[in-house]
Amino acid sequence: MIQSIYVNLPVEDLDRSRNFWTQLGFSFNESFSDDKALCLMLNEGSICAMLLKREFFSTFTNRPIADQNTTQVLLAIEVESRQKVDEIVKIALENGATRYRDAEDHGWMYYDCIADPDGHQWEIMYSDPNQIPS
Repeated sequence: MIQSIYVNLPVEDLDRSRNFWTQLGFSFNESFSDDKALCLMLNEGSICAMLLKREFFSTFTNRPIADQNTTQVLLAIEVESRQKVDEIVKIALENGATRYRDAEDHGWMYYDCIADPDGHQWEIMYSDPNQIPS
């Protein structure tokens, strides 16, 4: 079975990335971080985003790195409340993120959509399965 997930993302500036994610309340695994990469902890011990300098990222693939005008993947993070969604998005927008789509409220699920300073698209979401219409 899978023990952990590492999502590898190219970034332009590691210091900017560290500051952005720290402002949102996230931490880094310094054992897997250096001058070429940061290990962003999304769920302690099981889900990480490896933020790799573009040049270093390119050593792992023989394909071109997608530019910020394309979408390869949408990353969704579920948090504990609607208020936490709004709080994270507000702080993200104040620290260099952009909104690529308006928030959506489906009653049982609420999410807002931001692009981080490197253009990676993140959906910050909350859901309450008990509220799913039957």
